[in-house]
Amino acid sequence: MLRGKSILITGGTGSLGRALTKAILNKYPDSKKLIIFSRDEQKQFQMSFEFPSDKFPQIRFFIGDVRDKERLLRAFKDVDYVIHAAAMKHVHLAEYNPDECVKTNVYGAQNVIHAALETKVERVVALSTDKACAPINLYGATKLASDKLFIAANNITGWNPIRFSVVRYGNVMGSNGSVIPFFLNKKKDGVLPITDPAMTRFNISLQGGVEMVLHALEHAWGGEIFVPKIPSYKILDVAEAIAPNAKKTIVGIRPGEKIHEEMISESDSFYTYDLGKYYTILPAVPKWNLLDFIKHFNAVKVKEGFKYNSGENTSWETVESLRKLIKEHVEPDFIPN
Repeated sequence: MLRGKSILITGGTGSLGRALTKAILNKYPDSKKLIIFSRDEQKQFQMSFEFPSDKFPQIRFFIGDVRDKERLLRAFKDVDYVIHAAAMKHVHLAEYNPDECVKTNVYGAQNVIHAALETKVERVVALSTDKACAPINLYGATKLASDKLFIAANNITGWNPIRFSVVRYGNVMGSNGSVIPFFLNKKKDGVLPITDPAMTRFNISLQGGVEMVLHALEHAWGGEIFVPKIPSYKILDVAEAIAPNAKKTIVGIRPGEKIHEEMISESDSFYTYDLGKYYTILPAVPKWNLLDFIKHFNAVKVKEGFKYNSGENTSWETVESLRKLIKEHVEPDFIPN
């Protein structure tokens, strides 16, 4: 799929960007070019040692900000595929700095779309979040707006055969700023702050996120929001898995937080299909024939009123499975205390 192709990752120095970089370089060593686009020069400097150009001659590091359309236009020159991972993602920081969140997550999405349309990009996959479903915080609202922009972009392509799609998933295990690294860091104090004992979240590994993006790049027809079938965890189980002997202190939910996250709402059910490994939310008016899509993917329409949230999930991580996953995906030398 990526043989001989040039790929660009916005926000490429983030947790998922680095995982995508590793996967693409290992799986597709004959890719033409892999461009890491981000505004963090220090992370690019560090990443250049992890992926040296003498070993990976196709890699390029490109300083830039998705807020800068002109810079995107230059970066997108002769690029085939774009993975849009750049975002301002911390809920509480977005609540405190709303203008900055909108500039990056909404205007940045617009810039990526228009830069892709004005160059020879063939496919764009944008990364979303469960917080974009029925959002109650600004971060989720901006990502919902971003999702809508990328889906609608398929309607303004004209003669251009480019395809835009979205992947939406829950908490990425071990990603920067997520709860597991936070608890691992706090356990040395002997106290873990718990926002709400009833809180649940979806859980996906970095590898699972990478597989979703590559699936969308290869299989999207344009306009889909792909949603993985993944387990949930209880925040208290995460705390127990990491530090069973630590004191758990209830501190209350932060501004903009939900007790349970959603990825598919009841309103989405009218356009949602089961593809087996993934669900997909289709555009209300797709550019392609719906019956052809259903036949090609053996897609099954979900029941009206179907919803997919972390509190009512049918698949759950346990304390033991969480410990195993932490050791496998986050901290190899992890030992609970």
